[in-house]
Amino acid sequence: MSVEHSLLGKDTNYPTTYQPDVLFPISRAPARETYAHVEGIQQGKDWWHVFEISWLNLSGVPQVAIGRITLPASSLNLIESKSLKLYFNSLNFAKFESKDAFIATVEKDLSKAAEAEIKLDLFHVDELEIAKPEGICIDDLTPSRLENHPDASLLALDDSNDDDVEINLYSHLLRSNCPVTGQPDWGTVFIRYHGKKPCYESILAYIISYRQHNGFHEQCVEQIFADIWQNLKPQNLMVYATYTRRGGLDINPCRVSDLSWMPRPIRLARQ
Repeated sequence: MSVEHSLLGKDTNYPTTYQPDVLFPISRAPARETYAHVEGIQQGKDWWHVFEISWLNLSGVPQVAIGRITLPASSLNLIESKSLKLYFNSLNFAKFESKDAFIATVEKDLSKAAEAEIKLDLFHVDELEIAKPEGICIDDLTPSRLENHPDASLLALDDSNDDDVEINLYSHLLRSNCPVTGQPDWGTVFIRYHGKKPCYESILAYIISYRQHNGFHEQCVEQIFADIWQNLKPQNLMVYATYTRRGGLDINPCRVSDLSWMPRPIRLARQ
């Protein structure tokens, strides 16, 4: 279904009864048309942290947790974020005999919407640790050219070094806009790269070029992955973005050319 028919950006009544039909799937295929041939586009995962999870036990006592949803990049659909928030709100007054029963219900509903197997892990509210980024931060560099929309021509190899390298870079300067509401989305992007050494300033310039781009989190990460893969031609590549929270949800897409490069999901301080 088209996102224009979703509840995103519209006034909505929050449900107080279980409503799995509120989940709104969005096909991944249209956004992938220009880079569907790129190796790794459908390899990886989207991790969602859900900070507003609550249900009732059989005695009517509220239970709370933080959830991590794992959605495979190969799923036919992603799930629109506002519909996911409304879905979890609809569970606030539903009774479940156990935590496992709650997890089973959520996994069934989300898997149906995404048309793929979805996994939900629940954490105690004090359990999800805050990690620190690892690698080389490129945010203090000064690119020679800046653009306000994604421009793959900004990407370049380091012409002073022809060696193969394996590096881990990250930047906190990723910013894009929701394609429906225009609200800004902020994130930290991690790039693990094996190939001819890239120009770090060019990668920073490219990340900054998303500043006025309208795109969902998953689509931005896939475009970053595809542009680096096609323009710098690394042997292996991982792109992983940890976006800041909005509406009790944060979205963390990761794409890899080699499944052995899949990182573990983390939560950063801004999330």
